Amino acid sequence: MLVVQKYGGTSVADADRIRHVAGRVLKRIKQGDQVIVVVSAMGNSTDDLIDLALQVAPDPDPRELDMLLSTGEQVSVALVAMALKTMGQEAVGLTGQQAGIIAQGRHYQGRISRVEADRVRAELDAGRVPVVAGYWGVNEDQEILTLGRGASDTTAVALAVALGADRCENCKDVEGVYTADPRIVPTARKLKDITYEEMLELATQGSTVMHNRAVELASVYNLPILVTSSMVDAPGTMIRQESELEERNRVRGIAHDTDVAKVTVRRVPDKPGIATNIFEPLAEAGISVDTIVQNSSEGNLTDLTFTLSRGDLRKAEALMPVICEKVGAPEYTTDGNLGKVSIVGVGIQTAHGYAAKMFRALFDAGINIELISTSEIRLTCIIDSARVPDAVRALHAAFELETAE
Repeated sequence: MLVVQKYGGTSVADADRIRHVAGRVLKRIKQGDQVIVVVSAMGNSTDDLIDLALQVAPDPDPRELDMLLSTGEQVSVALVAMALKTMGQEAVGLTGQQAGIIAQGRHYQGRISRVEADRVRAELDAGRVPVVAGYWGVNEDQEILTLGRGASDTTAVALAVALGADRCENCKDVEGVYTADPRIVPTARKLKDITYEEMLELATQGSTVMHNRAVELASVYNLPILVTSSMVDAPGTMIRQESELEERNRVRGIAHDTDVAKVTVRRVPDKPGIATNIFEPLAEAGISVDTIVQNSSEGNLTDLTFTLSRGDLRKAEALMPVICEKVGAPEYTTDGNLGKVSIVGVGIQTAHGYAAKMFRALFDAGINIELISTSEIRLTCIIDSARVPDAVRALHAAFELETAE
């Protein structure tokens, strides 16, 4: 079996854990598997590098910030390769550039456009374990582009697709995908399997188990992903096309996110082109907008509300005066203390009672709903960020996810 294993920052946080990872890889090789390893930066080193950059420059140049952040993965790569060699297994550390990860887009927001995997394949054929830096690649001008926080998952999936691997294994400090964050709900249940659709919604709505672009890419190429523990030997959760082991048409999990801000543009003239004039400048500034709600028009004036990451709120606030003047809106308001909670499951929109049950559970917990958004397999409520843990617990209990089979 050809496998790409990805190890996150917690799994390679210190020398003991790095040796443990090397031992796991060596065990798989002795079982007859070929293994490519993708690693994240050690522990909290990416955050430490960002803090260091901010000490030097309050508004770091994006190119130089990417140059700096890419070094975190290179440290992990070198140390894991050293540990494997010490155990008698030939290995080679590869940067994103050496592994053929070609990216495009903005600094700090790059996306993988293709993988030129000849070097990785040659190292495998020579009997060496390629240990690849996750999280970054290079563009056509050989400039380093980081791919967004958590995107080592996407590096691993992209390599697995390019190499025709049998599956990708995301080895983490948790044993799989749970019905909710176990740190908030200790009784949360580990799922045996989950569909790409469901996992993509969970990841997009705040679950940190998988990077959403990794799940999306795996679904396109029907690549199975096993989410499993790097610490202990335990059955994980398989992400795949169809969930065969558990019943469809019900809530599979609760996702949450406390990184939500809201902007409301007041008394916008209700005429064609207004939305374009509001959202195009935001997009050009690299600001990603999530939920959008427009109130019904009164006197040809309407309020338009959208949500975004709290980290983008300052950039949006800098643009809003010009936007409001252009569209003829007298004012805007912001709220940076919001969160969201979502129930996810294939078919919940086509079945009866899920929305009512969700709203009742939040009402009974005394939680006010600011905004609501939906998809075919998701219901999301925007709420006060301080109440998010309470909302997760209330919904987990309401849908009886501890005992559902």
